[in-house]
Amino acid sequence: MQTKNTNSLVGKTVLLVNTGSEKKKFILQRLKKIGLNVIVVGEKKIWAEPYVSHWIESDNYNHAEAILAVQNFFRGHRQIKVDGAVTFWEDDVLLTAKIVDKFGFVGIPHSIAKKVRNKFAFREFCEKNGINTPRHEILRTATDINRAARKLTFPLVIKPAFGASSAFVVRVDNARELRETYEYIKSSINTESETALLDGLDIFVEEYLDGDEVDIDIVLQNGKIKFYSISDNFNKNTERYFVDRGQAIPSSLPEKDKVGLMRMAEVTLEKLGIQNAIIHFEAKVTKNGPFPIEVNMRMGGDYVYSYVKSAWGVDLIEMAVRVAIGQYIQIVEKPELPLKHIIGWDLHGTESGILAEFEIDEDLKKKKYLEEMGIYRELGDPLLLPPEGHESLGWLTVSGDNTLDVQDNLKEALKYIHYRVVPFDNGSFLGKTERRSSNSVAVFSNKTMLKAVKLEKVRRRVNIDPRDLHIGIVGNFSKFDFFGVRADLAPREIEAELKSRGYRVSLFDFGNLGRGFNEIRRADVDLVINLCEGVSDNPMLRSQAAALLESLQIPFTGSNSFTLALARDKIRMKKLLAFHNIPTPKWDYAYTMQDPINSELKFPLIVKPADADNAFGVSSSSVVQNQKELQQRLHYVIEEMGRPALVEEFIGGDEYDVVILGSNRDDLRVLPLGRTAFRNKKNRKIWDLKSVRNKKDWCVELPARNIDKKLESLITEIALDTYNIMHCHDYGRVEVRVDENDNPYVLELNANPSLVKGEAVANAAHVFGMNGGDLVVEIIKLAMERYRNGKMDNYII
Repeated sequence: MQTKNTNSLVGKTVLLVNTGSEKKKFILQRLKKIGLNVIVVGEKKIWAEPYVSHWIESDNYNHAEAILAVQNFFRGHRQIKVDGAVTFWEDDVLLTAKIVDKFGFVGIPHSIAKKVRNKFAFREFCEKNGINTPRHEILRTATDINRAARKLTFPLVIKPAFGASSAFVVRVDNARELRETYEYIKSSINTESETALLDGLDIFVEEYLDGDEVDIDIVLQNGKIKFYSISDNFNKNTERYFVDRGQAIPSSLPEKDKVGLMRMAEVTLEKLGIQNAIIHFEAKVTKNGPFPIEVNMRMGGDYVYSYVKSAWGVDLIEMAVRVAIGQYIQIVEKPELPLKHIIGWDLHGTESGILAEFEIDEDLKKKKYLEEMGIYRELGDPLLLPPEGHESLGWLTVSGDNTLDVQDNLKEALKYIHYRVVPFDNGSFLGKTERRSSNSVAVFSNKTMLKAVKLEKVRRRVNIDPRDLHIGIVGNFSKFDFFGVRADLAPREIEAELKSRGYRVSLFDFGNLGRGFNEIRRADVDLVINLCEGVSDNPMLRSQAAALLESLQIPFTGSNSFTLALARDKIRMKKLLAFHNIPTPKWDYAYTMQDPINSELKFPLIVKPADADNAFGVSSSSVVQNQKELQQRLHYVIEEMGRPALVEEFIGGDEYDVVILGSNRDDLRVLPLGRTAFRNKKNRKIWDLKSVRNKKDWCVELPARNIDKKLESLITEIALDTYNIMHCHDYGRVEVRVDENDNPYVLELNANPSLVKGEAVANAAHVFGMNGGDLVVEIIKLAMERYRNGKMDNYII
């Protein structure tokens, strides 16, 4: 049976509000096949690019920003006529409603969408309008909990008001479980693990409804139901958590129950004032009649599209577009029986863990009963089941000639799919669950669990080709100089190198922290290359970029925030190196002009900011010959720059760059030493921005020529000790100077040095036989190996 809609959609233009995750790719493919021009509002996705005509890049969680971006696009593309707006992504239902209001499109007004999206407000609406609804109470305080326990009849269901799917929906059987579960949900729900909760974090409780649960998929236009399909939810675990296992079409309910459901749904939508929408209506049939559970204001997810199309021949994606652009839809006359009997089935593990084995027999794809299959997970991926999460490997839909036939076909199909989920082991980084009794709700650090799965994923997948990982690059994309090097060079170079080698790469700009942080916390990246020169383009906040990644529990290359901050704090670093007997120039420091400087220090001295790197605040004037010049320079650093001052005896010999790769004794490698030799032996021989650009004053030897082997070994060993003492990871650069007697002294450690072509690290790697791409791939592998070995001190929890 085909829908009777003769108007063509070819050439029509729609705003698609968010592509969603890659598992929604089939929607983009269908929109393209229909012949639509698709303009996406939201984050640009590489996988979606072939199906998108234009991108309106925006942070969709900032509604004002997203609407302004759409408005600016319209102003700049007046030749484009946009026919409507639609979303298939739950998080953007409210934004879509605002766009509908702002630009006069067909759809659900925001005033209605907001009321429906808030499950507690929806309960209140039903109660006021005489629609069946379970008794319910909002929970904000201990008093609310006690009142709910007295007024309501157990069992109860506790849930977030703005949650999606069944996340954090828990059944409780007594007052103690209610209190425990409320505290668990309150401490665990957050917008990182469940982005739908950005609309609000309210929690409420309602009486549990005993009965058959169904989904009703509805096409509503001009207030009339043009099509509906009722499917049974079966094998749904209601012992404690509500996990969808499968749905079946047609519904096996008696005809009178189906009629009652549709009357209830129609009345509910009419009283809500919803006129035009694709609705995924969740309801229950009880001894007291039908009850609405949720009204989802977009097409149902996962296999809903597949089983509706297979069973009834109705294309809900096409219907959603026709509704959005106001193209008239004729009422679909459904036959008594579907074209096929359909079961949609979720592939779940038995407990939270890592997907260790996964194989689908190719013979399954040859079976006529297999309608469609969507697989989301790969080997090494984490899978979280309640209470940690609601995840599956994917789904499949199968068909049959009748109810028993389709059930038999499902049983056979599942025999062709083999997978094993290994529970998180005792050595896992993940937080552990503790239960007070076998029937109590799990109490644990859910936030740690949800974030730490990224670490576990990299740890478990270390033996898989790193090109299977989604690599993020965090950097600065402003075009101004960071100490002589344009900020965006390294991220752009490395992105190009990795993409040319088949890597999947996404860029995140921490120069624009608000956008960059929001994008990366929602992105499904497995490992980040940290190239950030400074948060919000402030070089003084370089270590904070690593701290932000740590706060999100995202694995990243290079040293942790503590090491980066310590390397920048020259005073504390000098104290640490002195404790370990690492030779450094004799020194002292001052925070104010009143702090005395050790009179035993011998001129010439060098004065520099004690909390900066990359030669910031250092010039030829930093070298002082007497007390007067010392006081002048201290005044400049402390009073004018507003920074503490480090004062060192000046070491006037050649400078050596020691580039080190690795994190522990087993993988540490020192690349060929580079030497900076000064042509003018009478100059003050320091690095500043002027000398960096004026190569007539110095020359670089790489590798260093005619160096005494004993000196080479000594410099190498001192640099390695410094690197290890500072707990550096993956790569770093130690700067060493020698005096007139070739005695080496450690000047600085750069724990996150530039990887730009032509800089010290890339040059040393080139001499070693690695080009820029080889170097970055090696750093990725070193980081992965570090996680595999459990060296997780990138993260301070």
